[in-house]
Amino acid sequence: MTMDDKIEDVRERKERARMGGGEDRIEAQHEKGKMTARERVEYFLDDGTFEEFDQLRTHDSDNFDLDEMKIPGDGVVTGYGEVDGRTVFVFAHDFTVFGGSLGKVFAEKVCKVMDRAMEVGAPIIGLNDSAGARIQEGVESLAGYADIFHRNQQASGVVPQISAIMGPCAGGAVYSPAITDFIFMVKETSHMFITGPDVIETVTGEEVGFEALGGAQTHASESGVAQFSADAEQQALDEIRLLLSYLPQNNVEDPPRVEPWDDPNRQSEELLELVPDEPQKPYDMTAVIDNIVDTDSFFEVASEYARNLITGFGRLDGHSVGVVANQPRANAGTLDIDASLKGARFVRFCDAFNIPIVTLVDVPGFMPGTDQEHNGIIKHGAKLLYAFSEATVPLLTVITRKAYGGAYDVMASKHIGADVNYAWPTAEIAVMGPQGAVNILYDDELAAAENVEARRQELIDEYRDAFANPYTAADRGFVDDVLEPPATRQRLIADLKMLRSKRKEQPSRKHGNIPL
Repeated sequence: MTMDDKIEDVRERKERARMGGGEDRIEAQHEKGKMTARERVEYFLDDGTFEEFDQLRTHDSDNFDLDEMKIPGDGVVTGYGEVDGRTVFVFAHDFTVFGGSLGKVFAEKVCKVMDRAMEVGAPIIGLNDSAGARIQEGVESLAGYADIFHRNQQASGVVPQISAIMGPCAGGAVYSPAITDFIFMVKETSHMFITGPDVIETVTGEEVGFEALGGAQTHASESGVAQFSADAEQQALDEIRLLLSYLPQNNVEDPPRVEPWDDPNRQSEELLELVPDEPQKPYDMTAVIDNIVDTDSFFEVASEYARNLITGFGRLDGHSVGVVANQPRANAGTLDIDASLKGARFVRFCDAFNIPIVTLVDVPGFMPGTDQEHNGIIKHGAKLLYAFSEATVPLLTVITRKAYGGAYDVMASKHIGADVNYAWPTAEIAVMGPQGAVNILYDDELAAAENVEARRQELIDEYRDAFANPYTAADRGFVDDVLEPPATRQRLIADLKMLRSKRKEQPSRKHGNIPL
């Protein structure tokens, strides 16, 4: 065989691998509104940058006549490329090959690309579209999943891990995405669940459809399993690229700075109008965020879940920051179980990857009620407290209005390690709101009053003037300054510059025991 013949043979083998399960199965994938694995990779990465691993590997099983069905690549596309010129590693399940099911070689390919990502310190992106374990390979499929899970754990907090669910993801397969940092799902075409609708109906008699059980909207708004829900695969891939632009390559690098397009000294007069004079009146905290961060830079995370707490990424003078903020428009911005979990997870991610955190506070307290208590608000609320308290990245806090009770402490207060704490003149920092305080402190006096409501209002006004303001906290040094709202952006940018070299040593230990 001549060299030309050998080169032609190589090309034919690689072309066979690029066709996956063949034209019919590719067409079936397209009919479902889904791209193939290779189409996804090529769309996601910068043009011409994809370098593939193990394109010609095939499974080595002969169970159930598998030896007669060997397809190069074995159902998963793996390799590396670039996103905006930065290296990322990627694996993409190929549903056209054995339904994207995972066997021994499939798992080895995924583990190889994850190992390489860890060695060079670059993000791992998993594009999931799989029927699950390859039943014909038996326990080796289960072993393969566990090998991947272990690497997910090892990579956690070392390199960013992002999962896109672009088809079925069921049973044990869900645990790899669950360990990763962010999950993107696609409406109508992606599903995640431990047990499917048929099994649930058989075991419990409950009838439920795929979308209601484990669709993108369910996991983005109810369970909180997914942080993003896209209308189409292309949108999901575009948003992953955008997310990566805020993140460092690994845990020993700083997040990237882009060339700033917004004036660092810009003062937004709109901030003077956003917080209402009436303490009970809601307003949109995202408008506050948008006026503080670089224009159009805020990228919200988990926007549909626990809406009473906002999390997301933004930029200040081109530098990446994480933002955590109470949302007065949803349940008055109270902290409940879901908000605590959402916030704690986000804070710990930012801390793991050297992303400073800006916290905007307008919180009347923790959500009361037997449902919250019986489901563990004490334990779950402590997770948010723990996350802020253990963080060593720069922590910058601004109290815009209410900061009552234990929720004041939890929301990145000076007492649990925040570096700079500010309040606006509208801030009310107290053990509880004026009305509740008056009802407790003046119970006997109110009972004896001739005009109860008039006297109660007088006492409420007196309490607010004396306690529900930022000045007592400022006098004690618990807030570093009372800022005029338009000056907030300029001050935070100056503080970030000052804190860039911050170093904070933690006690020597294997790890803490966060209340899980």
